Amino acid sequence: MQQDPKYNAYAYQRSKEQHNNEAVILLHGLARTKASFRRLAKVLTLQGYSVVNLSYPSTKASIETLAQDIIKQSLQQCPATAKVHFVTHSMGGILLRQYLANNTIEKLGNVVMLGPPNQGSQIVDKLKSIPLFGWINGPAGMQLGTDSKAIVNSLPDANFSLGIIAGNRSINLLLSTLLPTANDGKVTVASTKLPGMQDHLVLPVTHPFMMNNKQVIQKILHFLKFSCFYK
Repeated sequence: MQQDPKYNAYAYQRSKEQHNNEAVILLHGLARTKASFRRLAKVLTLQGYSVVNLSYPSTKASIETLAQDIIKQSLQQCPATAKVHFVTHSMGGILLRQYLANNTIEKLGNVVMLGPPNQGSQIVDKLKSIPLFGWINGPAGMQLGTDSKAIVNSLPDANFSLGIIAGNRSINLLLSTLLPTANDGKVTVASTKLPGMQDHLVLPVTHPFMMNNKQVIQKILHFLKFSCFYK
């Protein structure tokens, strides 16, 4: 059962002093806004992190353009000397991989990806020929397939501290029928994995709402602090 993290705000606040010089950049997914990360942003702020949570026009440009623009802008809002962590949802993780393929982030900390299509999504393969699909998801959405031309197949493996949380529950049973194995309604569990990752966790959460789940939030906090999901 999902629960607002404010249920235990005091517990979240106790370690605030430990994160005074650390920032967390939040990167939302396709066709979403910074509002999808509002709850997590509050929790991270209570923990003492400097939080950067910006919206970007996810359906208006390519992954290459979006990655360069939003991550550069987000980094500029971080304290100059801070260690910088990332929490991404869905396509946000692909934006970070794209950026790191061509750029170095000084003092890069830990990265948590939620439901990332690291190996692409079969949904894109099967629906990309439908004009409405392209109109809704834009240039970036059309790049998230699994074939040889998909952008995920041109990106390097993880060479940074990465934890991935995958979901295995769906509220979109129609889209789930287009996916071959356990999935969150948009991405299969298998597709979230990336060689070089530090840790991988599967939880009973859905793609659109996993970032608001109490257990997911707890695991994010743990990975940002310890570089793993379990002690």
